[in-house]
Amino acid sequence: MRFLIRLASENSEFRVPYNHQHYLQGLIYHRVRSVNPDLSLALHRPKVPKLFTYSLFMSEERQSANGTPYFIGKGKGFFYFSTPISEIAEAFIEGLLKNPEVILWNEKFYVETVKSLQEPRSYSGKTYSTLSPIAVTTLKPSFGKLKQYDLSPMEDKFYENLKENLKTKYVLIHGREPPDEFSIEILNSKMKRFEVKPGIFQRAWHLVFRAYGDDELIKVGYRAGFGEKNSLGFGMVKVDERKRRIEGRRSLR
Repeated sequence: MRFLIRLASENSEFRVPYNHQHYLQGLIYHRVRSVNPDLSLALHRPKVPKLFTYSLFMSEERQSANGTPYFIGKGKGFFYFSTPISEIAEAFIEGLLKNPEVILWNEKFYVETVKSLQEPRSYSGKTYSTLSPIAVTTLKPSFGKLKQYDLSPMEDKFYENLKENLKTKYVLIHGREPPDEFSIEILNSKMKRFEVKPGIFQRAWHLVFRAYGDDELIKVGYRAGFGEKNSLGFGMVKVDERKRRIEGRRSLR
């Protein structure tokens, strides 16, 4: 299930900090808790994929404010939300509609519309682009301890862990052995670095890629997010129908 949430600002212009995912995460958790406290508790279980994802916050028009950690938005603000779990979707959307006033980073918005979006009929062979960048990590020894390391699409481990993460989510959703057929072909990539909590940074990648393999496995990524930290605002993609110049093509078969 996928939704477009459109927000009207009380001002003609509004600021949007570049590091804003944690504000959207807070909004989602608060609205879920207002409707279904037990579900909210379950979503806070550590080290378990949360099975929802969302895009970066966008605006109909935007302009950079040079030298500042934010951009200026104009018109409506909006973001996308996606989950394969109907209980999560129902609680979040009901929570939004019950209380349409939204405060984000000291800006006041009002929920104008919540639109349910049609999903693809098939998934393999399509081109996707990120609505929020994809994060993939691994653990590496450092001074006698294991330390989290952010992987890049230039490393084979990026593709291995991306696939294993998808299979883990598949088991959580379907309760059965996951298919193994999955590969991606990256057409374009751009690294982004976000401060997800004060002093804690995450390196992630805006990608354009083609996905191949089992339709149901790719569908898991489309609905719940590709990669890790989806509940922190990473890994949401859309089908990209535009023709793009292929840059730095890399694939895992």
